[in-house]
Amino acid sequence: MRVSFKDWSRKGDPWIWLNAGAVAISLVMVFGLLLLIAQRGLVHFWPHALVEADYVMADGRQSTIIGEIVDSEEVSAEQLSTAGIHVPAGVEFLQRDLLKVGNRDVGGFDFRWVLDRDLPNKRYPVELMSVERREWGNFYGYLESVREAGQEVATGDLWAELQTRIARTLSIYEEIYDVEKKDIGAINHELERLRLKERGYQLRNELTEERKQSLAMQRQALDEDYAVLQTRLEQLYTEIRRDSMTARTMDGKVVDIPLAKVVRAYRPNAMALPEQIGFYFSKLAEFVGDDPREANTEGGIFPAIYGTVLMVLLMSILVTPLGVVAAVYLREYAHQGAITRLIRIAVNNLAGVPSIVYGVFGLGFFIYFIGAGVDQVFFPEALPSPTFGTPGLLWASITLAILTLPVVIVATEEGLARIPRSIREGSLALGATKAETLWRVVLPMASPAIMTGMILAIARAAGEVAPLMLVGVVKLAPSLPLDMNYPYLHLDQKFMHLGFHIYDVGFQSPNVEAARPLVYATSLLLVLVIALLNLSAVAIRNRLREKYKALEM
Repeated sequence: MRVSFKDWSRKGDPWIWLNAGAVAISLVMVFGLLLLIAQRGLVHFWPHALVEADYVMADGRQSTIIGEIVDSEEVSAEQLSTAGIHVPAGVEFLQRDLLKVGNRDVGGFDFRWVLDRDLPNKRYPVELMSVERREWGNFYGYLESVREAGQEVATGDLWAELQTRIARTLSIYEEIYDVEKKDIGAINHELERLRLKERGYQLRNELTEERKQSLAMQRQALDEDYAVLQTRLEQLYTEIRRDSMTARTMDGKVVDIPLAKVVRAYRPNAMALPEQIGFYFSKLAEFVGDDPREANTEGGIFPAIYGTVLMVLLMSILVTPLGVVAAVYLREYAHQGAITRLIRIAVNNLAGVPSIVYGVFGLGFFIYFIGAGVDQVFFPEALPSPTFGTPGLLWASITLAILTLPVVIVATEEGLARIPRSIREGSLALGATKAETLWRVVLPMASPAIMTGMILAIARAAGEVAPLMLVGVVKLAPSLPLDMNYPYLHLDQKFMHLGFHIYDVGFQSPNVEAARPLVYATSLLLVLVIALLNLSAVAIRNRLREKYKALEM
């Protein structure tokens, strides 16, 4: 039996298909975007082959060029002709390659575009090496010698000798890092606490001779510990400066590279597949677990991951009780009149306020007003240097809590509205007070809705950047806000954030080509962090829903 289009439409089938098609298209776009970001970002960590080629310049001269091809594109003949490059007749497009030639300290730049036709006789020597440095980016060239205290070591397997000495240097570097950041950092922290303590005694006219002597003895003990660490630090710096290597560039220049500045050296053209895979995962681990370097275009982004997760957790701790209390009052206690309706309208409108407005509010109210007042009352000894009267982790978390508060209020109210009135009345009939009914029956049953609001709040807060630029996020803050120094959680400290890191690397980096793959990789990591936080909240919500399902039946 044939069904007419009119009857088919009347049943609503077209809307079902349209909805299914819209959902399918959305999923394809989302997963396609994620695949694009992953492909552009994750390929950056693979050990790309180094090419050596004869480069024919426009005037006919020839030189040698070394680098890794990171991108290729087709360029029209018209565009090349406009740039003064000769293009043979009948040729419409030419391929040009973006080469990472490194050696910025020698040549002044480490990326250059070269026409593929000007690179005849490409070759991939296994002796070509890539050296990752802490300064000046990568170095590409040939190993000439390994030196110890300026003297060339015995000839032989220089590559194995180089790897042994790099491993030694890295172990010394890690020890230096521990001494400077942890041991000496802890001493400096204690010295600053003593200084502020003495200043507080002076302001209160309580600095007695006994207290002076006690503070002096504590300083003396810290100074003695510092002198021991300083002596050890000088020894370590002497040891780490011992080794160096000489290498030959593509121009034939021989340069000396201290191994103290080297992160790793490898020969990508000589790597087998297992070595390439091991290198790839070591680079991924470095990206996730190390501090950034080279204006955030090299190294890792661990401080940004740490700051993002810690800020979201603090925001969740702050926004959840505020949102739940507000929703409970509006739904359970407030008179349902015109004023309550106006409050609900205001809450809904707050969800549409641009986030930068919240940032300006946080800067003016929380930092300049409340923070300055807190400094006057609780930290007068530190003035005029602000403690809480400056952007920091606490104010960033509170600002985002205010930003996401409407989401939690609305979700919690909807959860409370779905609880049948009979359940409340049954609890009251059994002798429970209204507060006991609310705390033991209503709120547990509404907890899945509360978690839904928290999920939405996390999803929005974790990706916000604009307000954070005003209330606590900075370009580089390798010191973590949570450490072993009292009071352990430093709410006044500035921090790094993945969203701001993407903005900074993508739009403020002095080396755009080097930063581009890191923008994709960091974007993918931000999506994964948000997804992990949301999945954790979803798991808690599902568990609560199963736990209290029997009460709803």
